[in-house]
Amino acid sequence: MKKLFAVLAGLLLSFHAAWAAVNLNTATPQQLEALQGIGPAKAKAIVDYRSKNGPFKTVDDLKKVSGIGDKTLDKLRKDLMVGGAAPAAKPVAKPAAK
Repeated sequence: MKKLFAVLAGLLLSFHAAWAAVNLNTATPQQLEALQGIGPAKAKAIVDYRSKNGPFKTVDDLKKVSGIGDKTLDKLRKDLMVGGAAPAAKPVAKPAAK
């Protein structure tokens, strides 16, 4: 019975993950590839754009990425969100004032 419960709980979590919106500012290439119409090249382009230009401010900013147009964005819009940027790298310690 415990095994059955564990399997069912795993399936429910999987379905929830599939229905959850993908955050353009924190998604990994693998998470982006899980979206319909996004393959490895487009996922890499999205991450590269984000790395070069900073976080997306709106879902519509995705059209600034090479290979993403109105039709692609319209298909993806319901599965996307824009939240906070990925955590910044640990700040470098400033030298003590003399």
